[in-house]
Amino acid sequence: MASKKKSKTKMKRTRKMKADPVVTEIVRNGVIAVTEEMKTNLMRTAYNIIIYEALDFTTGLFTTEGETVSIGIGLPMFIRGMAETVKAKIKHFGLKNMRPGDIYATNDSYLTGSHLNHVTLTLPIFHKGVLVGFSCCMAHWLDIGGTLGGITTDIYSEGLQIPIVKLHDRGEPNETLIEIIKQNVRLPSRAMGDLRAQITAVKTGERRFLELVDRYGREQVLGSIKTIMDHSEAMARARTRSIPDGVYEAESYMDDDGIEVGKKVPIKVKVTVKGEEMTVDLTDVSRQVRGSFNSGITTGYACSQVAYKCLTSPTDYPINDGSFRSLKAIVPPGRIVSAVRPAPMRWWMTYPMTIVDTVFKALAPVIPDRTIAGHHADLVIAQTHGINPHTSEFFLANFGPLGGGWGAKRSEDGVSGTVCINDGDTHNSPCEQSEVKFPLVVERYAFIPDSGGAGRHRGGLGLERVVRARVPMTFNSHVERAHCKPWGLEGGSDAYGNEVAVRVGGEWKEDFPNAKVLVAHLKTGDAFRMRSGGGGGYGSSLDRPVADVAADAKQGYVSLAAVKALYGVVLDPETFEVDVAATGKLRASMRRAAA
Repeated sequence: MASKKKSKTKMKRTRKMKADPVVTEIVRNGVIAVTEEMKTNLMRTAYNIIIYEALDFTTGLFTTEGETVSIGIGLPMFIRGMAETVKAKIKHFGLKNMRPGDIYATNDSYLTGSHLNHVTLTLPIFHKGVLVGFSCCMAHWLDIGGTLGGITTDIYSEGLQIPIVKLHDRGEPNETLIEIIKQNVRLPSRAMGDLRAQITAVKTGERRFLELVDRYGREQVLGSIKTIMDHSEAMARARTRSIPDGVYEAESYMDDDGIEVGKKVPIKVKVTVKGEEMTVDLTDVSRQVRGSFNSGITTGYACSQVAYKCLTSPTDYPINDGSFRSLKAIVPPGRIVSAVRPAPMRWWMTYPMTIVDTVFKALAPVIPDRTIAGHHADLVIAQTHGINPHTSEFFLANFGPLGGGWGAKRSEDGVSGTVCINDGDTHNSPCEQSEVKFPLVVERYAFIPDSGGAGRHRGGLGLERVVRARVPMTFNSHVERAHCKPWGLEGGSDAYGNEVAVRVGGEWKEDFPNAKVLVAHLKTGDAFRMRSGGGGGYGSSLDRPVADVAADAKQGYVSLAAVKALYGVVLDPETFEVDVAATGKLRASMRRAAA
């Protein structure tokens, strides 16, 4: 009899924990709304343009085990770093030692996977004394101390390292820590403004998540989250089953590490698909390099996750850890995306983008409808600093991300002037904002004709921006993929790579060995020029519809010379009317020559 009572009690408890499908959908949209409001409040209260305009941050909600429930995407590469940071804080403090009002902080590059500028705050969320999750925010501070300009060669030269610490202890701020931070940054008022904005963001997440729990009940909300994650897993597994089993490999490279100029940094990926599971093996990417382009192991995992999400469940929201249960990432330590101390990490974000591109390249032959040709794969950012003589104030500016061309798909052209995959939801910096805040003038900002790879579907176009210095300043760029051009697929042409040039004394200097122009001193009236690469083309350019080629020429996307030489189309240079007979003959001749 006692056994039957226990069985009934267990069944009753199981029924009680089962999430209501209506509540589940409310919670699904609710957690997305929470992380979006966290984003909004951070943007509205931050002090630096890189946060409130460029959106270089990510917000998120996490389970009590540190699993991702929902992230408000700024940078996709943060997805693993944030989750692992939450887990590390749980391990460091212990769940039993966490209290309402606590806020934990760190910028440990080897934990977050990124550079020291990314400061992460985590707040434990308690409901009636019970821990129900975590609210988290990772955001880019414009300055965290360290060396200005050049290529750093160890983490110690890159700025203040903050281990896992309590920023707030049961609501009380750690004033000693705050003073240490202020003492180590060049613009303390800006840093403190961004810190307060991040506190606002994580408290917003706490408040709004508790409103969900109060309204629908703790068990229902937590049960709904479990159901949502299980559904995401099922969708990812189903989509993976549609990929033919096999082992797929691809190679690419980075130009160099900024120290050994011209020495390529090899990238090789291996993707294994077996049933409903995928393994991304990054064992054969380059060992960590001397220059500051390394990232931590969580970014290695993120490379696999970002690629997998794009291929299996790109529109499944909220983005949560359920989507990655069918993915295995092999990332041995000591690689460029799993660097170990004291490897430099300042320019952490560049190499991972090409790794993701290369995963797509590996799978392109078997799932051509889900992959794209190579894209410009860099932020194409200019960094300037100096003293403004008109105000006697130090200024430090990141000008970008510029945006560039994305690769064409099997079914459509690549998009133009769009930020790289690492930056996801981030924005470019408006020219007007930058001109107001910094002593710079934008002379030109335009698409680059012919920069997209030719093909049946054309790659997206890159952008050119020319910026003039109004006062003496120091210029730095750490741009990659000048030599490793964004590749085409299925006969599509490669695109232009990224480029950097400086104008000194009225003369342009363009003959740099790469696109890393370091510690260039510009006088008033000098300028710098950033050109982002395009996207690779897809399919033969001779199969592109003639009407599309004519429209491209009319818009200025493709030059008349390229129209004839690459697409085999003959146009009237004044009216852009197609000479049908001449085009037919030219294309036939070009096909015979290519056979």
